[in-house]
Amino acid sequence: MYSNKENVNILTALLVAHQVTHAVLCPGSRNAPIVHNLVTCSDIVCHPVTDERSAGFYALGMAQALRQPVVVCVTSGSALLNLLPAVAEAFYQHVPLVVISADRPGEWIDQLDGQTIPQPDALGRFVRKAVSLPLFPSSSSPLAWHCNRLVNEALLTCRQQGGGPVHINVPLDEPLYQFTVAELPKERCISLAPAICNRLSLATCVEEFVAARRPMVIVGQLPPEKRMLDAFRKIADHALVLNESLSIGWGCSHFDELLAEGKVPADMQPDFLLYLGDMLVSKHMRHFLRSLPDIPMWQVSEDGQLRDTTMHFTGLIEGRPADVLQLLGEEMEQRESHLLPSFIEGWKERLAAVDEQLAAVQPPFSSRLAVKMLEQRIGDARDCHTHYANSTAVRLANQYAAHYVYCNRGVNGIEGSLSTAAGFSLIVGEPVYCVMGDLSFFYDSNALWNDELRGNFRILLLNNGGGGIFRKFEGLKGSPARERFVMAQHTASAEGICHSYGVQYQSARNTSELATGIDWLMSTDGERPLLLEVFV
Repeated sequence: MYSNKENVNILTALLVAHQVTHAVLCPGSRNAPIVHNLVTCSDIVCHPVTDERSAGFYALGMAQALRQPVVVCVTSGSALLNLLPAVAEAFYQHVPLVVISADRPGEWIDQLDGQTIPQPDALGRFVRKAVSLPLFPSSSSPLAWHCNRLVNEALLTCRQQGGGPVHINVPLDEPLYQFTVAELPKERCISLAPAICNRLSLATCVEEFVAARRPMVIVGQLPPEKRMLDAFRKIADHALVLNESLSIGWGCSHFDELLAEGKVPADMQPDFLLYLGDMLVSKHMRHFLRSLPDIPMWQVSEDGQLRDTTMHFTGLIEGRPADVLQLLGEEMEQRESHLLPSFIEGWKERLAAVDEQLAAVQPPFSSRLAVKMLEQRIGDARDCHTHYANSTAVRLANQYAAHYVYCNRGVNGIEGSLSTAAGFSLIVGEPVYCVMGDLSFFYDSNALWNDELRGNFRILLLNNGGGGIFRKFEGLKGSPARERFVMAQHTASAEGICHSYGVQYQSARNTSELATGIDWLMSTDGERPLLLEVFV
């Protein structure tokens, strides 16, 4: 039996109609009718997570794995505000989260009643659409049509133009716990036919691409997709393609280390640039692109928004990156190219030299050695998934990972990396490795407070006693705030946390123990997650 709340039943029916199949549910009283409906509905798989901040990132990881919208449902009051970090990350990564918040009737907001805050716009510009459903949408009134329309609008928006988070606020009055409705209503489900990029819209870009002697394609953070990889293979015959481990491609291009060596010769500078995807980790590449003279520079943006990271974009292509690359590749195959082969060969030779240096150097016992040993075992990652936290961890991934890595690089925060990987691990059967520093881990350790986690979730914790990346900043070395307040130095260990949450634990304090620990992390089977803590 379902709730007797009409707005909750309309919402539940439309989630099913729009093929939303997974929901992360947080405990509470006001949202109990929604939680009851989602658990009762056999078409939706529900996952309990108590910590709302962690729950938002759980849903983010699930949506990344499914490439479909995922619900995260919270009760009224500050519970909703705890989702904001995950929602902001989803916004900048274009991940379709459906935030559902229970609310009090509008007349009680700011009237000293419990858990009453203005919720409809609480997530601000970090959601692509926010709707608040009618309180009493009975089938005999226009409010039922209004409620149906609002839910359809939100669920369509979360998939449009690359996807993104939306917020559905559900006011509920008491009594809350009456579950007397036998069936969900038959609701109108509005379908979406997305716009498609075509050759006509690419005509100017194609002409400039064909005329280029030194064309370059830069790929920022971009999730893996088979069509994309096929399109890259096609375009690579006509341009130099550079990507990091956060981008689909053929492993990481070590351009950050190359550009760090100094000024780029004129014959290595492009005369045409195509930029796809989102954030680049490499500051050196961003500075290099901003230093280029005026040349044709095109950005591909699925949502049509200009993000002028190079400061020189001359054109914007609205469309899916895979579609744009496919069309460009087909056009280039039919044209006479003016490409200078020496441009691509010169870059590849220099990048190959960096590759050889990284491969040849055997670091001492350190975070670098731990990541290198793990990535050597992972190889091309055809049978596993890898998540890296921000800061030092993701920079090491760019040096050693030969495959795509997930990272919360939309906002670059330290929070939520463990929860995102944990949520991802609940969806897939393959091993999921999460590599992170100690501050990220302890900040998000509630991610392990979950009985659903399985033995496919494996964590490599690089514990250097604080924010180690801050040690490299010369200007901070003389500051009395450096160790305690900026680096947040500590002596904490994850061992007790692991015992509390039923996580298998090992530690490593030297190279021999590290080798044994990596082998244990990758080869041990069990019902619960594994964590290797490396003290460096």
